[in-house]
Amino acid sequence: MTPRLCLFGSLTDNSSLPNLEAITFFRPMKKTAHLTLTSALIGLASSAFTVSASNWPNWRGPNFDGSSNETGYPTTFTKEDAAWKTQLPGAGGSTPIVWEDAIFLTSANADNSAILAIRINANTGKIVWSREFSDEAMRDERTNTAGASAVTDGKLVFFFTGSGDLAAFDFDGNQVWQRNVEEDYGQFAMQWTFSSSPQLVNDILYLQVLQRDQPVNGYGRDDGPINSYLLAMDPATGETKWKHVRDNKAVMESKEAFSTPIPIMADKRDELLIVGADCLTGHNPKTGEELWRWGTYNPEKIGHWRLVPTATYGEGMILICGPKGSPVYGIESGGSGDISTNGNVWTSKGKEVTSDVPSPAFYDGYFYVLNGRNKFITCLHPTTGEFVWSSRIDGKTKIESSPTAVDGKLYFISHLGEVFVYSAGENGGAMLHTAMFGSSQSVNIRASIVPANGTLYIRTDDHLYAVR
Repeated sequence: MTPRLCLFGSLTDNSSLPNLEAITFFRPMKKTAHLTLTSALIGLASSAFTVSASNWPNWRGPNFDGSSNETGYPTTFTKEDAAWKTQLPGAGGSTPIVWEDAIFLTSANADNSAILAIRINANTGKIVWSREFSDEAMRDERTNTAGASAVTDGKLVFFFTGSGDLAAFDFDGNQVWQRNVEEDYGQFAMQWTFSSSPQLVNDILYLQVLQRDQPVNGYGRDDGPINSYLLAMDPATGETKWKHVRDNKAVMESKEAFSTPIPIMADKRDELLIVGADCLTGHNPKTGEELWRWGTYNPEKIGHWRLVPTATYGEGMILICGPKGSPVYGIESGGSGDISTNGNVWTSKGKEVTSDVPSPAFYDGYFYVLNGRNKFITCLHPTTGEFVWSSRIDGKTKIESSPTAVDGKLYFISHLGEVFVYSAGENGGAMLHTAMFGSSQSVNIRASIVPANGTLYIRTDDHLYAVR
């Protein structure tokens, strides 16, 4: 790819909310297979990846497991208690990420078919800047392309959409580079809109694409083979470092996954975990080489078992969730080669212990599995899978957000905007509080609740709330 200079859009510092007309939009560049790059800013993303426990730099948080070590978060609150409330330009399922006083998220623009990259001031709720970087908002009737969450290293922030647009901005809203992954490697062969989030670890930007091997619903390349792959990029330039093809034996929709790569250290070895297409794999994060493989959670090769939950790591064990009401599995980390016969240490028991969409959390020595369809929250011992407790959630509709664990509590939100607070820990499981944050029109809230710097950030379909 040949980089070319990208001109900056003007910046607008909004003084009141909501004031969407005051936002200066950065028009999306015409889709091209060529990378666009601001060479003057290349050095901004060169430092190694470090995070503060108070930041939330990716959608699974500073520990990559849905947890934070902070304390001092509220137990009881209502949306009327919010420190601020910001109207968003449109809908989106991306979980906000937070770095100090900056919140980043994506949103559809209700005025047109664009997707916006947005920065919000974490202290005041004011929209600092908003940039249009993608011109395709819809691919199916269920959701828009603003489902993937951003990721940041504190210098640059990276946004991705389900139509393949991937863009880097500095914290002032200047676009550093942009590329379209579909233009480079073929249209995504997905039945539903692709929403895996990018991941940033040790100065490498990762994106996994687990897709079908043939076109579906008019999507997918028809000029060559369709592979699933792990892509590694230079965060400073967006250029590809390497692309690792991830082979699998899954069939049809079961080849599709919406999970996110998760970094771990197992037996003093760095690994990158990828789950989907009926298997779990560990990869060398520097090369993409597959170190080991476990499978399968789909021994009958059912064809409609797409995978949504991201893998969760704790106490040397990797927790993965089979789809459609199937169990969760504890897989031993640090393996080599094919570990299918001996890697599965335990399998959950009980119909309540399952998760079709929410990613489990690991916090203070325990896994937490959210069954969003039948509405159970369950605590499991990581090394044995022992059932610690399970609580029925008294909710009106399904839950597709993931549980967030902080300050001895679990937070999550339903499709309608019902916020739930449960006690965590060995003696937890009590419902401490519930509050309605959705409106009468809310039907599709998916973003997870984010704790950062002493504040809970709660995204509904049309607003972002800050609760302290």
